[in-house]
Amino acid sequence: MNRFAITLAALLAPVLLSGPAVAQFGAAPVEIDEARLVAMAPTMQVAGTVLSRSDAQLSAEVEGRVIEIVEVGERFEAGDVLARIEDTALGLRADELRAEIASVEARLKFLDAELDRYQRLVESNLASRTQIEQTRSDRDVAQSDLAVARSRLAQVQDQIDRTRIRAPFDSVVAQRLVQAGERVSVGMQVMRIYNPNDLEVVARAPLSYYRFIQPGDELAVRVGDQVIAAPLRTLVSQGTEQSHVFELRLNLEENLPVGQAVRVTIPTADVREVLAVPRDALVLRGTGTSVFVVDSENNARRVNVAVGIGSENMIEVKGPIQPGDRVVIRGNERLREGQAIEVINGAGGAGTESA
Repeated sequence: MNRFAITLAALLAPVLLSGPAVAQFGAAPVEIDEARLVAMAPTMQVAGTVLSRSDAQLSAEVEGRVIEIVEVGERFEAGDVLARIEDTALGLRADELRAEIASVEARLKFLDAELDRYQRLVESNLASRTQIEQTRSDRDVAQSDLAVARSRLAQVQDQIDRTRIRAPFDSVVAQRLVQAGERVSVGMQVMRIYNPNDLEVVARAPLSYYRFIQPGDELAVRVGDQVIAAPLRTLVSQGTEQSHVFELRLNLEENLPVGQAVRVTIPTADVREVLAVPRDALVLRGTGTSVFVVDSENNARRVNVAVGIGSENMIEVKGPIQPGDRVVIRGNERLREGQAIEVINGAGGAGTESA
């Protein structure tokens, strides 16, 4: 036997004597979970947007020149002044009415005294009934004049109060539509504000899925890699000849920026019970989709499956797999059929097990 043949035989001997190929692999550390029956429905994702439920365009309620307005981005509490309109003319009118009220009050005081005096004189036949009636009439007219003057003063004072544009709720200034020094008219928009702590998600979906969703359902809202459970507050049908959609409004407790784009997961059929495994249990290879089931001896057994509907982290599987079977969810990429495994954590593994 030549030298080359001896060397080749030496290299092949360990392989020939080692038995099955799986014996070359030691116990693989893996994480496991269980296959289980879950209530699930097919789903789809629709685009949504984070909005504030308190979003308002504030308008001027009196005419005048803007003398002060807050900056964009500032936060305020309900009742805080956001803008001021010049009130000089209104203040002068209020002073005029206060003087008029004082004059009418003085006349009314005089007429009350005159009426009292005439009533005493008539008892001594020193005054006529006509004088009493005339004085009483003048007194009643003065009372009416006083009421009118006070009402006019209240109206002017109300206008003065309206020169201060106040925040109707806790808010952030999102946009200024006028600048200090500009003149505004009644009804002219001055700024836009919103409450960043009163949020909701608004999304639209095809009307064909309307019957599968009910107010109170918790739907998954995806923001990047984060998934938030949000209760559905209301449904609004907005179908038209051009757009066959309905609107979903979900309460949102998370602190997200207004205008944030999100994805809302909605069911597209009735809920049914299916056998499901975590998505991480699936092994996708050229020969098909499979999962590794851990048998009673802690060996990995490859099972070919067909996948069905999914919901977030779980997905339906169909094949020779039963509820309660332990499936590998981490470390399954390099597993081989029949390979021994070592459970490092997960369902069905208390602490660390060895094969």
